[in-house]
Amino acid sequence: MSRTEGATAETQLPLDLTVDVLKAIGEPSRLRITAVLQHGECSVSDLCEILGQSQPRISRHLRLLVEAGVCTRHREGTFVFFGLQRLATDDERYAELTQAILLSLDASDPQLAADRDRLHEVRKRRAATAQEHFASVADAWDRESSHHVAQGVVETALLSALDACLGTSHFGDIIDIGTGTGRMIELLAHRSNRIVGLDTNAAMLRVARANLDSAGIHRAELRHADLFAPPVQPEQFDLVIVHQVLHYLDDPDRAIQAISRLAATGGSIAIVDLVTHDNETLRTEHAHRRLGFDDQQIANWCHAAGLEVTHHHIAQEPNSGLLNVGIWLAKKGIRP
Repeated sequence: MSRTEGATAETQLPLDLTVDVLKAIGEPSRLRITAVLQHGECSVSDLCEILGQSQPRISRHLRLLVEAGVCTRHREGTFVFFGLQRLATDDERYAELTQAILLSLDASDPQLAADRDRLHEVRKRRAATAQEHFASVADAWDRESSHHVAQGVVETALLSALDACLGTSHFGDIIDIGTGTGRMIELLAHRSNRIVGLDTNAAMLRVARANLDSAGIHRAELRHADLFAPPVQPEQFDLVIVHQVLHYLDDPDRAIQAISRLAATGGSIAIVDLVTHDNETLRTEHAHRRLGFDDQQIANWCHAAGLEVTHHHIAQEPNSGLLNVGIWLAKKGIRP
């Protein structure tokens, strides 16, 4: 049975809202915008270039699409990005109708094909700009990462732990806290229904967006936001990833409380961070507030947040002199 055949009253739109969606999309430029956004989020300036129209005109089209429930809008630093409502994430009723309209389009239409080509060029230029920024901080990034176990070792251990503890290779809805360059999203996107990345650094989000574009991952939702004021509803996610974030915080225990609120009951939290060490260079030169964590600290903080640690693994390279990285998996039971 198809989604349409199995639709319930809760997932169907009343007549007036259906008409609003059809009116919003039923204009050539707005239909083109909608078709472009099915391939990933774009800024106003991106869409101006793709459609060859002025900023005021594109902004007006976007306002109408947002008001009709077709598109979402979020701010990322000085940029505003737009995307489509998504199935099972935003308002599913609008998403189903929009998807049905898009499926009826001929993908080989010359105008739509030309828009896709321009979208590709916009992404290439965006990637070049982002990589220029990353090049400016790459040396510091490399110096910091050189102190601990190689990222490849950590990623292999993390995937192994997730597979073993969750009992599945598909992790459902995922949110990555402090996504940085987007590496965790790149690693886990193909195992998710929905994947969201939060970061407080708008410049790094541009790097993440470029990296994900290059990897062909266009459905990830990147948000410029603070963990303590996330732009998502609580208890939505099956898996919350916190990768190399807690050591930058003055109050990691409070952060774990906030992280717990994002996980659905029965959902999992994966904490990846340095194990307790005495390398003061990371504090003085790389802004680490905490010199790693021990198992009991993490377990106590998780317990206070209504989480139970179910797995602890230490990724290490014996005799290398590199700092060890801990992987803690916790399950959410009742609210704290």
